[in-house]
Amino acid sequence: MSEHRTPEIKTSLSEVEAKIKEEERMAYINPEKAEEEKEQGNLFFKKGDYSTAVKHYTEAIKRNPDDPKLYSNRAACYTKLAAFDLGLKDCDTCIKLDEKFIKGYIRKGKILQGMQQQSKAQAAYQKALELDPNNAEAIEGYRQCSMNFQRNPQEVLKNAMSDPEIQQILKDPAMRMILEQMQNDPNAVKEHLQNPAIADKIMKLLESGIIQIH
Repeated sequence: MSEHRTPEIKTSLSEVEAKIKEEERMAYINPEKAEEEKEQGNLFFKKGDYSTAVKHYTEAIKRNPDDPKLYSNRAACYTKLAAFDLGLKDCDTCIKLDEKFIKGYIRKGKILQGMQQQSKAQAAYQKALELDPNNAEAIEGYRQCSMNFQRNPQEVLKNAMSDPEIQQILKDPAMRMILEQMQNDPNAVKEHLQNPAIADKIMKLLESGIIQIH
């Protein structure tokens, strides 16, 4: 490059660098290590430490990038953290790797529900039902989307408010303060989602259509 900085030489260098990078990536692949990282991710997921779980699933993916279950697991974490765009990307990768992996479509449906994209969520659940017509999660998700899709926003809100669990969440003074803070500062949601108990309540409100996160 110092002697002949021509377009041809620059192209050759880029090709060599890309080949080296790919060889390094391939050398890093180790399914056994990936399984160890996945188990760690599962452990932290159960503890409600979704951010740490994401780190382990990400490492597992580097170790075994062709395993759709790893992307599905990381998508579940992103859903809990309301990082919907990242979750959708993982779901699409999961489905691309294995078009018959039903969990990928179900997770995609749940994420799209959280984003209030009912028609797209319904399509994802439909794909899952084509693979397994008796899958309970897909049936329930499709049913919820159908109900919400046919109603106007006022009806969706009215239906959600009749749910005792929703009523209890909204009556909680701490949750009301958190929701007000989220409204004034959208970035505050990331902090609150670190708490598993609060995250579950926020996801319940998202799925019901009470709140939205953009």
